[in-house]
Amino acid sequence: MAAPSIAMDSNHQSNCKLSKTEKKFLRKQIKARHTLLRHEGIETVSYATQILVVANGGLGNGMSRNQLLPVLEKLGQVDALLMPPNKPYSFVTYKTIEESKKAYATLNGQKIVDDLGQKIILYLNFVEKVQWKELGLQALPPGLKVVEEIISSEDEKLLLESVNWTDDTDHQNFQKSLKHRRVKHFGYEFHYENNNVDKDKPLPGGLPDICDSILEKWLKEGFIRHKPDQLTVNQYEPGHGIPAHIDTHSAFEDEIISLSLGSEIVMDFKHPDGVTVSVMLPRRSLLVMTGESRYLWTHGITPRKFDSVQASKGHRSGIITNDVEDLTLSKRGIRTSLTFRKVRQTPCNCSYPLVCDSQMKEPPPSFPESDKEASQLEQEYVHQVYEEIAGHFSSTRHTPWPHIVEFLKDLPSGSLVADIGCGNGKYLGKNKELYMIGCDRSQNLVDICRERQFQAFVCDALAVPIRSGSCDACISIAVIHHFATAERRVAALRELVRLLRPGGKALIYVWAMEQEYNNKKSKYLRENRSSQGKKEEINNDPPMQELFVEQMPDMGIQNSASSVPSIHDFQKGRRNSRKVANSKLLIHTNRTSFHSQDLLVPWHLKGNPGKEKPSEPFGPAGTYDSSPVFHRFYHVFCEGELETACQTLNNVSILQSYYDQGNWCVILQKV
Repeated sequence: MAAPSIAMDSNHQSNCKLSKTEKKFLRKQIKARHTLLRHEGIETVSYATQILVVANGGLGNGMSRNQLLPVLEKLGQVDALLMPPNKPYSFVTYKTIEESKKAYATLNGQKIVDDLGQKIILYLNFVEKVQWKELGLQALPPGLKVVEEIISSEDEKLLLESVNWTDDTDHQNFQKSLKHRRVKHFGYEFHYENNNVDKDKPLPGGLPDICDSILEKWLKEGFIRHKPDQLTVNQYEPGHGIPAHIDTHSAFEDEIISLSLGSEIVMDFKHPDGVTVSVMLPRRSLLVMTGESRYLWTHGITPRKFDSVQASKGHRSGIITNDVEDLTLSKRGIRTSLTFRKVRQTPCNCSYPLVCDSQMKEPPPSFPESDKEASQLEQEYVHQVYEEIAGHFSSTRHTPWPHIVEFLKDLPSGSLVADIGCGNGKYLGKNKELYMIGCDRSQNLVDICRERQFQAFVCDALAVPIRSGSCDACISIAVIHHFATAERRVAALRELVRLLRPGGKALIYVWAMEQEYNNKKSKYLRENRSSQGKKEEINNDPPMQELFVEQMPDMGIQNSASSVPSIHDFQKGRRNSRKVANSKLLIHTNRTSFHSQDLLVPWHLKGNPGKEKPSEPFGPAGTYDSSPVFHRFYHVFCEGELETACQTLNNVSILQSYYDQGNWCVILQKV
């Protein structure tokens, strides 16, 4: 419906008799207005101006410039259409106020078809000025270049035809069907379980003959320095992607090159400091990664069916800028990539030892096989780490999580509450009507609590020196995921229950394997620029897309597949039904999806640990900051796992179980 009968003044609206449909529209419009203010700081006004903010009319929910602009131009002369990247709204400026009023009255509540053919309802509001903070100019990661039209369309056709995806009996190479793409290997098979190759087992046949002349030509013309001996062919359907990663240092030489066939793609490069650069790889272009871009920056492809790209026709390869006047959507096609590498025969001696598996002082630890090994792992990769990073960690822990504050506020006045794993005491003073006491394994964090005049002491969460049945409530926030085996995680839950009186409640939060849930990314993934050392800090405010879009387009987001341990698994003492014997723990790449439940998460210590001000991420002349990097052990919980663990406990009832921005949460009661 259109909105000509709905006045802009809310006081006038309350005095008018509105139809049921008009009331529904008005609620949606007000909701969009409040969401813009709450999440984006965009303040709408109740009087007419030349500028409108168009909720749901943004690149972030599948609306391209080519779709929206003609619709807006039918109502008047458009001076500017600004479409911020990845946002579900846009700004339109009309030549006159009369034209903007006409657009407001005509388009508000109207359905428009997006680039996926789905209907989206627009909600328009007036604003005084466009509020969009431009990011500074970006540069390509050092050592990265994109060569356009590196091959002819004829060679492209020959290369695509040379890849036989149907012959499963071909012994010249190994074909893999991964969850989200088709893969073939030549020269050496790439093992995804350890991100490496078996250097002693080359595949028969080597690289395809058709590649030989092309590689020789690139060598002669200076585009590449080494002739590769390993090739991985990936075929991506629209909506598919590849997780952010760095090719293993010890597996391959410095130079890694990738040829894009069939369709263009936007690839995201991310520095450990959190800086993200989106780079367009046109069809028939060659991506060359050397030096810092190969060894330090992760690269990956976000799973979606559209990419935000420059609208100007002259722009081809290179950085996708945040010029809001020059962004639109590009529909993905079927893309085949040929990634060439040269297998390394000697250890890597690159200039980035902190992230180099050849130069690390100690290899990553193995998964613990016994309770003793688990305790040792936690001592080195949890307890000692938090002692080292306590000051910096505390400086990042200041915003309380709303659902936890709500739990504390709902407790009766005078309740005795224990915060097991209290950290810097963020929650100890949130409800002055409660008697709260905290404990933590870190002496340095407990000292911070005491400096803030909170009651806290040092202890292990498996043996809390508080009398059984003495607490009205307990909270355990971001603690139990640090225990290395299922038995120890259940023991920590059992200790919480021991402290509770009958009828007492416990609130438990653990980090979730599913950082993309119900097609929504957690804040952990949404952060383009992260404060180093920030871990599973959550934000209970839903993303704008959740509030705006009822017909959210299928962007092809992939949920991580993981098996949920059963009650039988816990009772029989199975530590991890998917564990591989003597397997090394993977080191996670910050701000990316999880691909293993048991892993090490880096913490980049910034500045003086005793100070709250972090140091600059880059050293002189843009060099990589060599601040200490610590690794913390985590077991991220898959859906249902925390509930299942709680169900093994005696005299416990689960009152509530929910997902909260990247965390699985349970409220239980002792019966």
